[in-house]
Amino acid sequence: MLNYLHPLKLSSNRVWRTYKGGKLLEDWQGVKNISTDGDFPEEWVASVTRARNVIKHVQNEGLSYIKSGDSRIFLSDLINSAPDVFLGKEHVEKYGCNLGILVKLIDSAERLTIQVHPDSKIAKELFHSQFGKTEAWYILGGRNIGQELPYIMLGFKPGMNKEKWKQLFYKQDIKVMLSSLHKFYIKPGQVFLLEGGVPHAIGPGCFLVEIQEPTDYTIRVERTTPSGKKIPDMLCHQGIGFNNIFECFNYQSFSRQETLKRWLLKPIVNYQSDFTYEEILIDGKRIPYFGMKSLLIYNSFSIRSKNIFSIIIVISGNGKVIYKNKSMVINKGDKIF
Repeated sequence: MLNYLHPLKLSSNRVWRTYKGGKLLEDWQGVKNISTDGDFPEEWVASVTRARNVIKHVQNEGLSYIKSGDSRIFLSDLINSAPDVFLGKEHVEKYGCNLGILVKLIDSAERLTIQVHPDSKIAKELFHSQFGKTEAWYILGGRNIGQELPYIMLGFKPGMNKEKWKQLFYKQDIKVMLSSLHKFYIKPGQVFLLEGGVPHAIGPGCFLVEIQEPTDYTIRVERTTPSGKKIPDMLCHQGIGFNNIFECFNYQSFSRQETLKRWLLKPIVNYQSDFTYEEILIDGKRIPYFGMKSLLIYNSFSIRSKNIFSIIIVISGNGKVIYKNKSMVINKGDKIF
């Protein structure tokens, strides 16, 4: 086990979803063959969460791993072997061997279906889960799909209620459902918070980092994807039945300005020197589920947190991670636990 008590470079961990995408993800990862969009538009990072897919495309789909020779060693197995060492005693006492978060990279070539995730209260009631699925998006960039710039849809416009939403669902009146949500064009560097219960959809052409509570409970209210793929019932209601999915929505509605004020987070410059520029993207003290920072490192930066784990994604550039008189070369696209 002592061999693993150092930064771990995670292998690529692509996951099947109901929507198409992944080309920008492959470009970013430096895939040598021609990058294309397909059915695996997400990269799950430092994941100890299994994907809730009807068909399993690989064994233990969704779980992150490292390579050791010709074999895989799952991050979850390493953590389970020495949880206090990998996660810290205080974390283990509160969450067990679960990281308490899941990080993803997402590249959408088509609009995702309108969806919602349960908050922690509803997740406990309907899914008997310790975690809901509050999440946040850090926009890396995007591309034009068709004639439109990348966008997201977030939150109900004023006037929505449960009965109206039910009627729209059973009619599958997608046009009106879409018009019931706010639409925002995105730009790199923006951070959006999506509390459990808030309806949303990622539009086509979005490339982003998602950080979330560690579940895959996605309630989809469109029975067919925009590209025409029929979605199995299980992937719509996640096993709780269609009558219960409406309990997962928060029907509070806000104006466009109120929506942005509530869920568009403003990064905070935390530290600046000749060597490093650090922004707090998500303040873990204010948001109880997770935190995220952006580091622009010109020379060097030290991580000296004790009894806390870190997940690092190299968005651009290259360098080294130096630890205990050893070093690890890192490049754009690398993920480090």
